[in-house]
Amino acid sequence: MDIVAQICESLDHDWLPTIYIGKVRSGRTRSHHLEIPLRENRAEIQYTLLGIELKIGKRRFACPDLATARYMRIFARIGCRDFAVPYDITQISGIADQLETAWQRSVVMLENQQNRSQRSLAMDRAGLVKMMRNEIAACGAGDPMPLFDRETKHRSTE
Repeated sequence: MDIVAQICESLDHDWLPTIYIGKVRSGRTRSHHLEIPLRENRAEIQYTLLGIELKIGKRRFACPDLATARYMRIFARIGCRDFAVPYDITQISGIADQLETAWQRSVVMLENQQNRSQRSLAMDRAGLVKMMRNEIAACGAGDPMPLFDRETKHRSTE
């Protein structure tokens, strides 16, 4: 069994795509698109006079708040262009924490492999990122805006 599959199996419920599918895609979301390369990227959060921005390479993306910037940075790191963002903004910070922890645990588990050359570690890291990106892409980003077809107390469909 290769190292990437071992990491995926050992993390189980703490695997980044599993958290994304269980916590994000199971709820009401809106889709988001970033024009970034399909590879591991260096993503930085920058504070400017105009607000918070996410810098990926030479491109900058405006973010409404820090929690959303942290959330988007996770997907930018793994080169995921299309992903879902929770519609309820109060959930974003907690989910971003869980996704960042899952990412860091994956990287630490990969780097703790003994007797590996730098080249094989780099190839395994690229494989890890690609596996995460493919699993998230298979789940999809959902609709651009959530449907508001639920009955409310104030307005009933009679």
